[in-house]
Amino acid sequence: MTSETEKPAAPPGVRLEGSTDALPLSPSLGATLDATRMPRRSTLVDRRVLRITVVAVALGVAAAFIAQVLTALIGLVTNLAFYGRLSTGFSSPAGHHLGAWVIVVPVIGGLIVGAMARWGSRAIRGHGIPEAMEQVLLNESKIPPRITFLKPVSSAIAIGTGGPFGAEGPIIATGGALGSFVGQLLHVTGSERKVLLAAGAAAGMAAVFGSPIAAVVLAVELLLFELRPRSLIPVALACVAATGVRYAIHGSTPVFAMPALATPGLAALACYVAIGALLGLVSVWVTRIVYGIEDAFEKLPIHWMWWPAIGGVAVGVVGYFAPLTLGVGYTNIEDIVSGRLTLHAMAFLCVMKFLSWSISLGSGTSGGTLAPLFTIGGALGALAGMAVVALAPKFGVDPRIAGLVGMAAIFAGASRALLTAVVFAFETTGQPAGLLPLLGGCTAAYLISALMMRNTIMTEKIARRGVRVPAEYAADYLEQVAVGDACTRQVVTLRSDQTLAEVRRWLAEGAADASHQGYPVIDPAGHVQGVLTRRSLLDPQWHYTLTLGELVMRPPIVVNEGHSLREAADHMVAEQVGRLIVVGKEAPHPLVGIITRGDLLSAHARRLQEARKSGRYLRFRDGLKPRPVQ
Repeated sequence: MTSETEKPAAPPGVRLEGSTDALPLSPSLGATLDATRMPRRSTLVDRRVLRITVVAVALGVAAAFIAQVLTALIGLVTNLAFYGRLSTGFSSPAGHHLGAWVIVVPVIGGLIVGAMARWGSRAIRGHGIPEAMEQVLLNESKIPPRITFLKPVSSAIAIGTGGPFGAEGPIIATGGALGSFVGQLLHVTGSERKVLLAAGAAAGMAAVFGSPIAAVVLAVELLLFELRPRSLIPVALACVAATGVRYAIHGSTPVFAMPALATPGLAALACYVAIGALLGLVSVWVTRIVYGIEDAFEKLPIHWMWWPAIGGVAVGVVGYFAPLTLGVGYTNIEDIVSGRLTLHAMAFLCVMKFLSWSISLGSGTSGGTLAPLFTIGGALGALAGMAVVALAPKFGVDPRIAGLVGMAAIFAGASRALLTAVVFAFETTGQPAGLLPLLGGCTAAYLISALMMRNTIMTEKIARRGVRVPAEYAADYLEQVAVGDACTRQVVTLRSDQTLAEVRRWLAEGAADASHQGYPVIDPAGHVQGVLTRRSLLDPQWHYTLTLGELVMRPPIVVNEGHSLREAADHMVAEQVGRLIVVGKEAPHPLVGIITRGDLLSAHARRLQEARKSGRYLRFRDGLKPRPVQ
């Protein structure tokens, strides 16, 4: 299109129209324009969001009760496997009296899980979050309904027979499967189904740990891949409902209760940041080792159904020498951050838990990663804190805060869910004095992780299958630019009474204005009838005696000059066109310009310039007076 500053002379039969001489649309189109041929502008949310929110709240309540059922199932299997009693009470396997027979119990659990995965659904393998992410990104959040039942049962068997996993991963996967199942029953869009999946998953996490804010942030960072009111509102209220149910059943006491902590000084804060960076380095190697073990299992000359049983051998052997590594180990986390474990006990627990968890997870059994990572990271952080206390007691480092920072930092580095790690550690301990060390330590871990590895423990598996997982969430630049600021306002138009022969002669002359790919067509009264492309004008199937008005097949597809470029781009895709007529905001919607796909691409020039062009614009001369750099 031509520029606004240079208005070329119009060739015979052609009019040049700008914003100062706008054409009205055909009166016959005025009544239906806003409803059919132009994207609607709306508020941030609509009535459908209210409907989805109501469903999400119901999902939150359901997920809370499912979390209680899963906990009871784990307790039932644990009591049967290690104590030979019928009870759903949540108990630790560490107090068993099985002796060497304890090695057999995880193997039996692995055999059962392997059979369920082979003849039930292979999707129950792993800790659940990567599988949910894959369904969100590739399958419109459609998780097979059977996962809603198979995942909690398989996880209860794996954890109840001594698997060193947490219950959070399975309940997140189960809650997400329930949300997806409901979303497949209801008449909803793919985006709305994603919100329901995230609401169920986040509500499950909130119900297990009583951490509604962390659950919402987890959904944003790992499932929704966006932060919009239409998704945030349903997920947040679902977490509120789930946490309310938990409070009604168990009270509001933090899951990992800690003694009151003192606010750290500057030197101690610097140490916590350094500990976080160290745990970030550990998280990178933990991720690589876990997937290295998984690769080793892939090379075994036996069916993958048997791998969980092999992993169970490692769990049993380690559990024989270190009983505290068996089961979820939430009490271990509480003991670490409360300072109740000695240096040697923490070091031994850290090493043995890592061995048991990494081998078992690599075998493809069913279980979560959050609790094991918290145990390993908490122990390493507390050990580092003890080392600082021994070497530099004047720094005022508290090993309990160091343990708190360590457990959150290793998760922030391994998953790169930075805000989730910080808020989760705060909500589950209720220690405001730990917030600043958590923020510094987790950010340092996040930095090291981002520098050293592309994918995370959550995304590596699906990335290997070719799934591209969003790693950054930025505001849509096209949403920030109005169509009226990017469109071409000097528009070359054709008359509806012109013949095709006349226009083809003009195109053949090769004038500058004859090089465009689309032309609005106006009738004798000056109303826009539609748009004809250069290809249609030169199509040999049309007889040269036809008028342009006879060639117009459909009314003009338009966009308001107040719409955003994102709305214009979406409208182009929906209508399968490469250009839109730009009209005024007020009726009768006069033509003010035209916008093409090229204009949308050109709008990114400023964004790229801001991101890539570096320069110095101020230099201080004569004291403090700034002057532009020439």
